[in-house]
Amino acid sequence: MPLKISLKPHEKVFIGGAVLQNDDGCVGFTILNDVPVLREKDIVNEAEANTPCRKIYLCVQLMYMDPINLVSYQHSYVNIMADVLAAAPSMQPMIAEMNAHLACGKYYQALKSARKLVQYEQELVDHVNQPA
Repeated sequence: MPLKISLKPHEKVFIGGAVLQNDDGCVGFTILNDVPVLREKDIVNEAEANTPCRKIYLCVQLMYMDPINLVSYQHSYVNIMADVLAAAPSMQPMIAEMNAHLACGKYYQALKSARKLVQYEQELVDHVNQPA
């Protein structure tokens, strides 16, 4: 199924191994084949992966963007996921959803699940930090 993309001025997008940056105007195009696509706002770099769930997101993102090194990212993911589940068993349903997507090779859908996990992690932190 074709994917239509519209980029704002200076917005970046990752498409199948290439990072494209728009110039001063708005641009639209259609991707006709199945390649990894991520907008700049959805990309997490190593410095931003500063919590366990953000590290999970980064692992899944790298599985999606860099399939050549998939096995390495999978090992990191499994280790971090085990630590997260030990610390916060309430995350199990979201991790199970993400694992189901990963098992089917649906990395973009797994990223969406990882995004939910990061949001839930932030809610837990906010709840702990609330004044009594």
